[in-house]
Amino acid sequence: MSLQILAQETTGNIVGKITDKEFNNEPLPFANVILKGEDKGTTTDAQGLFNIGNLQPGTYTVEFSYVGYETITIEDVEVIAGKVTEVNTAMGATAATLDEVVITTVARRDSEVALLLDQKGAINIKESIGSQELAKMGVSSVAVATTKISGVSNSEGSGDVFIRGLGDRYLVTTMNGLPVPSDDVERKNIDLDLFPTRVVSNISISKAYTSNLYGDQASGNIDIATRELVGTEELSVGFKIGANENAIDANQFLVGPFQDDISVGFHNSNLTTTEAMLGQTWNTQVQDNPVNYSFNVAGGEKFGDNFRTFATLSQKTSFEFREEFFQEFDGNNVRDNFTDINRFKKTTSTSALLDLRYDYNDNDDIKFVSLFLNKTEGIVFEAGRNGEGFVFDEVQTEPPLDQFIRDQNVRETQVLVNQFIGENNFGQHKVDWAVGLNIVNADEPNRIRNEINFNEDRIELGRTGDFQQRKSNQEIDDFEVNARINDSFKVTNIEEEDNENGLKLDVGGDFRNKTRDFLSQFVGLFETSPQPSVFPNSLDNLTEVFTQENIDNGLLAIDDRKPDVYDATLNIYAGYLVSNYKLDKWNFNLGLRYEVDEIETTWDVLNSPNGSTTKDYDNFLPSINIKYELNEEHNFRLSASKTITLPEFKEIAPFQYVDPRGQVSQGNPDVEASENYNLDLKWEFFPSRSQLISLTGFYKQINDPINRVLLRSSAGIFSYFNSGEQAEILGIELDSKIDIISKEADLGYSLRSNVNVTRMWHEQDLKTLANGNTFAYNGKTETGLQGASDWIFNGNLTFETTNDNPWVANVSANFASENIFSLGNPETQTNPDIQFNEEIIEKGFVILNAIVRKDINENLTLQLSGKNLLNPEIERTQIVQPINNNPEQIETEETVRSYKNGAQVSFGVTYNF
Repeated sequence: MSLQILAQETTGNIVGKITDKEFNNEPLPFANVILKGEDKGTTTDAQGLFNIGNLQPGTYTVEFSYVGYETITIEDVEVIAGKVTEVNTAMGATAATLDEVVITTVARRDSEVALLLDQKGAINIKESIGSQELAKMGVSSVAVATTKISGVSNSEGSGDVFIRGLGDRYLVTTMNGLPVPSDDVERKNIDLDLFPTRVVSNISISKAYTSNLYGDQASGNIDIATRELVGTEELSVGFKIGANENAIDANQFLVGPFQDDISVGFHNSNLTTTEAMLGQTWNTQVQDNPVNYSFNVAGGEKFGDNFRTFATLSQKTSFEFREEFFQEFDGNNVRDNFTDINRFKKTTSTSALLDLRYDYNDNDDIKFVSLFLNKTEGIVFEAGRNGEGFVFDEVQTEPPLDQFIRDQNVRETQVLVNQFIGENNFGQHKVDWAVGLNIVNADEPNRIRNEINFNEDRIELGRTGDFQQRKSNQEIDDFEVNARINDSFKVTNIEEEDNENGLKLDVGGDFRNKTRDFLSQFVGLFETSPQPSVFPNSLDNLTEVFTQENIDNGLLAIDDRKPDVYDATLNIYAGYLVSNYKLDKWNFNLGLRYEVDEIETTWDVLNSPNGSTTKDYDNFLPSINIKYELNEEHNFRLSASKTITLPEFKEIAPFQYVDPRGQVSQGNPDVEASENYNLDLKWEFFPSRSQLISLTGFYKQINDPINRVLLRSSAGIFSYFNSGEQAEILGIELDSKIDIISKEADLGYSLRSNVNVTRMWHEQDLKTLANGNTFAYNGKTETGLQGASDWIFNGNLTFETTNDNPWVANVSANFASENIFSLGNPETQTNPDIQFNEEIIEKGFVILNAIVRKDINENLTLQLSGKNLLNPEIERTQIVQPINNNPEQIETEETVRSYKNGAQVSFGVTYNF
């Protein structure tokens, strides 16, 4: 900190520059500078500069504050007539060392205000939400957190996050700017529910593309910034207990036999799948007291001036139960129907984060982040116990029998993400670099499935194959190395450090190598005779007939099927140049990226032995981002870009995955990448540093869009096709963050609202191929985009008292209108307007959450939260035509799936040391 007296006029001025010592002493914009006891103050500009003029000679107390940093108070700053007093200081999360500095507050830089200021100053279009705001809303995972951002919704049916109507395949997820792998064979992006918000500093979504980002996106880049130490030391513990009303109300909460192999949330068994056929029971067990609970501990310390450490550990166990209705149509005929599905799920999630940061000096620092996630799910699915179950393949039984299905499955996902992140300054060059190593093990080590025919008098095993009574295991092993480097430097005004005008360049590159080894193996027990020969006495004791004795006497046999396997590799090599020219209020940001994408997939699966495919793409991906700062309150932005959408491993490899209801999904080796053209125009109005009103118009054109489509002449099998020539999306987003009653009103409380609304219009054509085959049906040549809702609404209202131990209450709601879950398709190519399956629609619904939190003192916080309080019905429907075009029948809208997730209530305690 320095004070310097410079000559000026008769009145005095206090001027200076504030830098950010947490980020290599870069300028700190939007910091508050006030003269205590005087009605004078200002904020620093984009260069960290401030000027308070027309001051009478005398001494003043100057206070510097910034959300997230410790407030600095400097007394006895002398102003002399005709002179300028210059005060330069660096602010950060730790105290300055001078005696006259007084520490008054400790806050966090992940607050809503800090992120809003970052959004205001950013060149590209992005929106962020921080952990402080998420805590007020009671949000516990990143998946839910993203839905608090405008234009973002979450499909309850598929589990995908949708940004502006575009789902999993059209977005990319990164952590601290580096890619993170998927944990699921059915997903491109990692399940964001795996990330508890306690390991997160903030979540940002870049909706407008810039060429320094990976090109495999159309809707946006979700980046998760992980927590690091705040201040000099930190230690907190928390505990929460709660319940899901459906789980508590269930007559019995069932778990699978694999529950005996789960300890402290981790699955471990010494039995192979073949050994488990007789060495493990086939029967379910009952879980007592299905109560949700969680704990977390976080702590860190700063050693000296350079080394900071932070670590957190948490575990959460939850229970879910739901009753479902399900039916499936094939050519307008009912193929499967169950009115009494019971689904039990017990989930234990464990997370651990380690963050180490060392600042060598003002120019160089390095950071190591390690994140470990483990999620173990035990699922029991039962359907048909009421004697009304119907499966088309089994209806030819004699005597007529009803169908019963039980599917028990344990899924364990382990994700290890290691990152080295550094920043080095060499003169005018600022070099950012990062290297990542990711390991994913996503397994289903013990899945048990039984398909049974029964009535009141007898119970038989299913008759249509050797694997209706089976145990199986599935393994996914992903290994990934990725890296990025960026050199940022000024071309003009090099010697004028505080002059932001002129030309600045960013030159860099990205590398990504990802490999996957996949294996799935079935082992079945079947009757050797074409006629039923073993008869269990109860649906709840099938183990009594699956015995060594029945194998020895020839009634049963074991079929050990050859494993389904596929291996895949993704290589991405990219280089880019981004130029930014600032001219007063204008910013012109032009970028060009050259990216090479290589996808190699080989497979040996039952339905497609010994196959392989290679897909190579190389593209120039330009981006344009223009920003005009009309004044301190208004920004205008224009963005245009080209991106691509690569097919995922699971969309290429033809492995068939069967869900508990019998629906099958498989890849298509002929699917190809899509090209995307994006255009955004945005107006931002910042009434104050904590408030925002924005309006965005956007347009997207997707060539050769990839869609999930029901295969022709193949009941219940979904696959992936470039089913259209072109898809278009046009939309408007309105976003507002308003202080209805601000803290500055001095009423003892504040009231804040955050509301965003998105309206979209979208369509795609249905392609007719060169060979005459068509995706058009029922006279339709166009349809909506899969997963896109016409309306998306997100809103929350926060009440907070302003005393030392405040009350905080928040109510939040999310709504997405109906969308297409799966496109319709012609049943035959000869009569596509007569024989077809209509699209499946997921209806819209509202999610309502609420939370009340009270700080008892500076250490103890209590929290009561409710989630999914309205408990809406989640429903999918399908239009069904008259069978055989019968004129005496009319088309009807049939429910093909419906269920409720149940409301959840929890109480939590947190203690900060």
